[in-house]
Amino acid sequence: MSAVTTTLTEDQLALAEVTLDFAQEQLAPHAVLWDQTKHFPVDVIRRAASLGLGGVYVREEHGGSGLSRTDGVLVFETLATGCPSIAAYLSIHNMVAWMLDRYGDDAQRARWLPGLCSADVLGSYCLTEPGAGSDAAALRTRAERQGDHYVLTGVKQFISGAGAAGVYVVMARTGEPGPAGISAFVVERDDPGVSFGPNEQKMGWNAQPTRQVVLDGVRVPADRRLGAEGDGFRIAMNGLNGGRLGIAACSLGGAQSALDRSLSYLATREAFGTRLLDAQALQFRLADMATELAAARALVRQAAEALDTRDPLAPRLCAMAKRFATDTGYAVADAALQLHGGYGYLSEYGIEKIVRDLRVHQILEGTNEVMRVIVARGLTENLR
Repeated sequence: MSAVTTTLTEDQLALAEVTLDFAQEQLAPHAVLWDQTKHFPVDVIRRAASLGLGGVYVREEHGGSGLSRTDGVLVFETLATGCPSIAAYLSIHNMVAWMLDRYGDDAQRARWLPGLCSADVLGSYCLTEPGAGSDAAALRTRAERQGDHYVLTGVKQFISGAGAAGVYVVMARTGEPGPAGISAFVVERDDPGVSFGPNEQKMGWNAQPTRQVVLDGVRVPADRRLGAEGDGFRIAMNGLNGGRLGIAACSLGGAQSALDRSLSYLATREAFGTRLLDAQALQFRLADMATELAAARALVRQAAEALDTRDPLAPRLCAMAKRFATDTGYAVADAALQLHGGYGYLSEYGIEKIVRDLRVHQILEGTNEVMRVIVARGLTENLR
C-alpha cells in the first residue's frame, strides 16, 4: 500500500491509515463471502459512517467530515483494497449526500443529511432509465406539477442500493425535451407509489443490490424539489464529476490489492526450481502494472485537485481520470489473475472477484466511450 500513501500530508497519511485499517479488518475478510451470498452489509457501512465516511464531502456544520475531493479519492481507493463493491456503493452514497448539501436548502439539509452522514439512512442516485443510459438527457420519467405537489411517474434502471436505501435523488422531466427540461427531486423509500424490481443478477458488484426503482404516480410536496425547475441535469452532471472520481479511485484500490496479492503469491510459488518472483519476465509484468497504476493515480489526483479548486477544466479532467483509471484498474486486475495461473480463477483467492467488480467501472457513471466524447468535445469546441 505504500504506493497509495506517497506525497501526502500528515493529515492525509492519518486518514489513509484509519481507512486502511477499516478496509483490512471490516471488509477484506468477508468480501468473497458477501459476493457469493449477495449480502449487503449495511451494519458495516454504518461502522464506516462512524469514522466519518458517510458524509465525506458534506460540510462539518451539516454533520459531515468536510473533506476535499483530494482526500476523498484517497478514502475510496483505500476502502476498495478491502472490497471494491462496498467502496463503490459508499462513493455513490456520498455523491447523494454531497448533492443534498450543495443544492439543498436549510430545511432539506436538516431533514436528510444527519441520517445520510450516519448511514442510518442510505442514499441512491436515480438518473439512468431502461431507454436512457448514455443519453441521459433523453430520460422519460416525468414530474407533473399539481398545486403544491409533483407527481412522478417512470422507471429508473441499474440503481445501486435500491430497496435498501431510504433516500433517492431522482431526475425527472418537468419541461421541454432535452437537458433544460429536467429537474431533481428527493423521493423516500416509503412514499406511496414507490416500488422496486428484483435484485439484478450481475457479473460483479454482488455485495450491493442493484434494482429498478419504479415510480407509479408518486406524489411528493414541492419542497422535495432540489434546486429550481430545470436545474436537474446540471445538478446530476456536477454530482457525476465527483462520482466519476470515486469510481476511478475504487478501480485503483481494487487493482492495487490485486497487485499486492500477486507479489505475495509469486514470492511463495516455485516453478522449475526457482521462485516465480525471480523470473525477469514476471518482474517486468509487475513493473508495468505498478507503473500504470501510478500514472492513473496521478491523473485521478490531478482531477480531484481541479475539482477542489473549481478549475474550468475539471469536468474534462474527471472524464479523463475515470476513463484511464477504470481501464487501467481492470487491466491490472486481469493481469494479476493471469499471474496467479489456475489459482487466480478460483474464488477463494479473491482475484476473480476483483476482476468482476472492476469490469463494471468502465460502464457506470458514464461509459468510457462517453468519457471520450466529453474529452474530445473539450478539445475541439474552439475549432468549430
